[in-house]
Amino acid sequence: MNRIRIFIVLALAITVGGAFALATYRYTQKAPVAKVEALPTRPVVIAVANLDLGASLRKEDVRTIDWPAESVPAGAFEHVEDVVGRGLIQPVVQNEAILPAKLASKDAGAGLPPVIRPGYRALSVRVNDVVGVAGYVLPGTHVDVVVTINPTSQQPDITSKVVLTNVEVLASGTKIERDTEQGKPIAVSVVTLLVNPTEAEKLTLASTEGKIQLALRNPLDSTAPVTTGIRPAALLGYAASRAPRQVARVAAAAPKALAPAAAPMVEIIRGDKRTQEAVHQE
Repeated sequence: MNRIRIFIVLALAITVGGAFALATYRYTQKAPVAKVEALPTRPVVIAVANLDLGASLRKEDVRTIDWPAESVPAGAFEHVEDVVGRGLIQPVVQNEAILPAKLASKDAGAGLPPVIRPGYRALSVRVNDVVGVAGYVLPGTHVDVVVTINPTSQQPDITSKVVLTNVEVLASGTKIERDTEQGKPIAVSVVTLLVNPTEAEKLTLASTEGKIQLALRNPLDSTAPVTTGIRPAALLGYAASRAPRQVARVAAAAPKALAPAAAPMVEIIRGDKRTQEAVHQE
């Protein structure tokens, strides 16, 4: 009897649950479905990886994606063929849209020449790891050029002075792209700077007649402080009147003191001995 009651209750539960499930299914099928309109898009050419200035774009460097039509950057390219073979005049990061402002003209080619702005020159100077700020002088950074030079043959005339400020670095080492895979600075032996003709003259004279040092700048700092330079005497804290060269000149110009006159000598003979004694005047 108990088993029969259990089966009856179980059958009723299954029947009621099935009825509710069937009713829910029919309700959801009859409910209106909201229509989602597709967002209009346009094809845009983007970079596949990080690319540095001077790089010549290849087919494997770029690809096209569907970009929302309302937010497409002005001037963005739609076809890969429009950018292949053109050089970059500014760095591009991965997935960034390729824009005309970052590309050299079609006839300019790739490499360093398209990067040089009108009225400027690219000038290379030899540096070592210390002069190159331990490898952190990379394309796109800005530096000051400090020269240590001796305008005369006198040691006190050695002077250190900032001769160029806020100079852009175009290339470092033997290539113009930084290590984008490892993200580490590259030790350089040659640094190429972007200078105008007057700055090119100063930089050439400084590198041939003296020793240059590059001072790395904050990219947001555009100030150009005027310095007077420093000499060894000022570096060591000597006053102007106590400078070594001036002290030497004063010593050389001072008249020499006259040596005291020799006292007269008298020869005294005592038997077979002769002696000489000085006569002191009272």
